Amino acid sequence: MTIRLWSREGEPEQSADFRRVLWTGEHSQLVVMTIPVGGEIGEETHWESDQILSFVSGAGKAVIEHEEQFVAPGDIVAVPAGTRHNFVNVGPNPLVLYTIYGPPEHADGAVHHTKEDADTAEASGEDEPPEQ
Repeated sequence: MTIRLWSREGEPEQSADFRRVLWTGEHSQLVVMTIPVGGEIGEETHWESDQILSFVSGAGKAVIEHEEQFVAPGDIVAVPAGTRHNFVNVGPNPLVLYTIYGPPEHADGAVHHTKEDADTAEASGEDEPPEQ
């Protein structure tokens, strides 16, 4: 087994990609996301995966089942499977976060440079998680 360590000062701020899968295990997945100024993840519901988001930099708005809450670096949000949610960048800089899915939600090693790339990959079936 290989153990991997990511530094708070390293990977997140260096990744300008909308979504980059950093690690995929049997039961969970680690992803870093960079939401551009004025951008958002987009309203979604993960029916099979719980999601935990940890905010690293920027300023955002969490919208969980139509309730809104400001999020900032150091905040953590848990989104249970089946919960409608969106995260919106409301600040002057990119909103950067780590998200952990359990079980994995995206293709192992996926890199989506923009939200449009991510939407296209999902619509075409190219972003399917590994078989469980």
